[in-house]
Amino acid sequence: MGIGVDVVDLARFAGVVERTPEIVNRLFTHAEQHSAEGHELPLMSLAGRFAVKEAVAKALGAPAGMDWHDCEVTNGGQPKVKVSGTVAAVADLLGVTTWHVSLSHDGPVAIAYVIAEDRNI
Repeated sequence: MGIGVDVVDLARFAGVVERTPEIVNRLFTHAEQHSAEGHELPLMSLAGRFAVKEAVAKALGAPAGMDWHDCEVTNGGQPKVKVSGTVAAVADLLGVTTWHVSLSHDGPVAIAYVIAEDRNI
């Protein structure tokens, strides 16, 4: 149904967070900001999760009005997305039933690829 890719430059992302710290809460749920043990995730991990959210939006055609919290990135060994609200509404409209996510970060960048698939086709 769609494919999305996004690259986040860590220095630029860090600058935005430094200038506007409240953006972290606007972009990420509490669960996204913390490890399974409850520790705050490093900035590189947040940059990767942001790349996933951007790639999801691109896979859906970048419709206006999607809420950042309606696309939650989880990672239990392999990154996954959990969609709800505004993102789920667009995905349902397009017939998306399955998400494939690949995420990597190294050095100064994080990159994410997302494939939105309809298993019924």
